[in-house]
Amino acid sequence: MPGDISWVELPAADTTKARTFYGGLFGWSTSEFGGDYHVIDNGPTGAIAPREEDFTHPRVYFATEDVDASVKRVHELGGRSEDVQTVPGVGRIAHCHDDQGTPFSLFEPAQET
Repeated sequence: MPGDISWVELPAADTTKARTFYGGLFGWSTSEFGGDYHVIDNGPTGAIAPREEDFTHPRVYFATEDVDASVKRVHELGGRSEDVQTVPGVGRIAHCHDDQGTPFSLFEPAQET
């Protein structure tokens, strides 16, 4: 449903330590999705990912049926966005900021064929 939280990413300087921490705290297990990106298997829909200069806080993805239209609306409302990215077999995403600078992301799932 549009506006629902569809994915959460937790940034970590050391993903091995983060997986151990959250595994010990919540019992989460993870699966490697590529490189050092680890999908949470038995917790919230999301992943533990390497921390980057512009990715230092949890990233929340909101569902949308049309990421292009949503990005356009973000700009109309005074927000900003990065370019839309396609994640093969997963969908399309856009990292955005609202009109006050709060970061969030949009997610449009891949169309089933």
